[in-house]
Amino acid sequence: MQNKPLVSRRTFLETTGAAAGAAAAVGTFAHPAVGAVKGANDRINVGILGPGGRAQEHLRILGRLKEETKLVDIVGLCDVWDGNDEAKRGLYYSAKKVGLDAEGKDKDRITKDYRRLLENKDIDVVLIATPDHWHAKMSEDAMNAGKDVYCEKPMTHTIDEARKLVETVNRTKQVFTVGVQSTADPRWRDANKQITEGKIGKVMQGQTSYYRNSEVGQWRYYKLTKDMTPKTVDWKMFLGTDFGLAPDQPFDRARYAQWRCYWDFGGGMYTDLFVHQLTHLILAMGVRLPRRVVGAGGLYMEYDGRDVPDVATVVADYDEGCQVLISATMCNDTQLPEVIRGHNATMTFDRTPSNGYTISQQKLSSRPAPPGANMGEGGDKFNPTQPHEDTRALWEHFLGCCRSRNPETLCPVELGYAAIATVNLGVKSHREGKAYYINKEDGSVVSADSAWAARWEERSKLRGKPTQVMGWKAGETGSLLVPPEYQKLEGAWVDGRDPADHA
Repeated sequence: MQNKPLVSRRTFLETTGAAAGAAAAVGTFAHPAVGAVKGANDRINVGILGPGGRAQEHLRILGRLKEETKLVDIVGLCDVWDGNDEAKRGLYYSAKKVGLDAEGKDKDRITKDYRRLLENKDIDVVLIATPDHWHAKMSEDAMNAGKDVYCEKPMTHTIDEARKLVETVNRTKQVFTVGVQSTADPRWRDANKQITEGKIGKVMQGQTSYYRNSEVGQWRYYKLTKDMTPKTVDWKMFLGTDFGLAPDQPFDRARYAQWRCYWDFGGGMYTDLFVHQLTHLILAMGVRLPRRVVGAGGLYMEYDGRDVPDVATVVADYDEGCQVLISATMCNDTQLPEVIRGHNATMTFDRTPSNGYTISQQKLSSRPAPPGANMGEGGDKFNPTQPHEDTRALWEHFLGCCRSRNPETLCPVELGYAAIATVNLGVKSHREGKAYYINKEDGSVVSADSAWAARWEERSKLRGKPTQVMGWKAGETGSLLVPPEYQKLEGAWVDGRDPADHA
C-alpha cells in the first residue's frame, strides 16, 4: 500500500509549474491551444473517455487532486456500457463514484457518445482509457476540438495511426501525453544522463521483460457479468465499425470485457505490457525508432479462444548501433533482469524502483571471461528520489504542461510513437513470419533483406567508427578496441607477399 502524499494547493502549484520553468529555460514552449492559456489559479476540467478498469485509478488520483488543490475536476464521462457495482466500472458506476448526477444536472455530460464531450466547451482535457483501437481516433478528434489529451498506453493500435498522431500534435499544438507509468520514475532520465556522458561506454544492448502467470489465462480475470448485453452495451460504438476501427461481428461478452485477447482491439502482451518496459528503456538508452525488428513466439498453452500469443520476444536493432530485447510469457512469472549493457560497464535496474540501479564495471583484458563469470554484481549504486505514486506524478506533470503550454510531457508523442511502432513491428513479424525495416523519414514498413548485416560488415572492413546514441557527449570513450600488437600480422597475402612486411 503506497503512502498518501501530503500535497497542499501551494505544493501542487509549485509542482505543476516546475515543468514550465524548465521548458522556458531551453525554449521549448509550444503555441497556446485553442482559447486562453489557463492561469495558475484556474481549474482544469477533465472528461473521461472509457472509465474501465485502468481508468478507476485515474478517477481516484483526480479525485485526490480535486480535494487537495481545487484546481482540477472531472466534469464528464463516456463509456459504451452502463456498468455495475459488481465489476466496479462502466458509465453510471463511475459517474456515481466521482459525484456526477447522471439523471439531473450532469446528464448531458454522462454519455455513450464521446463526441458529445468533445463538443462541450467547459472541458479542457480528456483522458482516453478505451480499448486500444479507439486511441488514435479519439485523440485526433479531441485535439482538433481544442482539448489537451492524456492517452493511456499504448498510444495507438497501429503504426500508421501513431505516425499520423504525431502530425496532429504538431499541427494543433495541443499538449499530449501517453500514460506510461514508469516514465514518472526518475531512474530512466538519470541513467540517460550517465549514458550520454560515457559512463558505460558504447551502448550495446538493452534487455527487459514482463512475465506473468495466471491459472485462468491472461486477461480472463476481467469479470463477465450477466447484465453485459446489447441493451446495456453500445456494441456498434465499441467496435467502431462505422469509423473503420474494427470489423463488424456479433456481440460477445468476452470480446467486450476481455478485449486484450483479440487482435481486432489490441495487441496482447506486445501492446499492453511490452510498451510499459520498452518506453522507459529506450528513454534511458537514447534511441527512438528502430530500423529492423523481428518478433518470435506463439500461442503455446492458453488455448481458450484467444488470438494473442502467450510467449513472445521482440528484438529491435537501431541505427545507433545497438539492440533491444523484450521478452515475456504469460504462463510463468520469473523475470529476466533489466539491464543496459555498454562496452565499459553494465546498468542493472532493481525491480523495486526505490532501490535504484547500479553501474558495474566490466573487466577488460585481452581474453574474454567464461560464461557465468560476470553476473553484474556489485558496482556503484544510484537512487534518485521516487514519487509517492507514479500515476499521480504523471498527472501533476501533465497538468503543469497544460497550464504552461509546455509540450515536453513525461511521455511525449514522439516517445509513444517509437514504442508502439517497435512492438507493432514485433506483432507483424510474429504473425507474418518476416523481419521488417521501418523508414524513419516517412514511417513506411518493408520486409527486411540482407542490407542490415551488409551495412555493418562493410563498416568493419573500412575500419569505421561506432555510431552513438542520441545526446552522446563522450567522444570515443568506451567505443574503440585496443588491437594486440600481433594484429599487425593480419591481411591478405597477394602474389605471395607477407602483408606484415608492409605493416
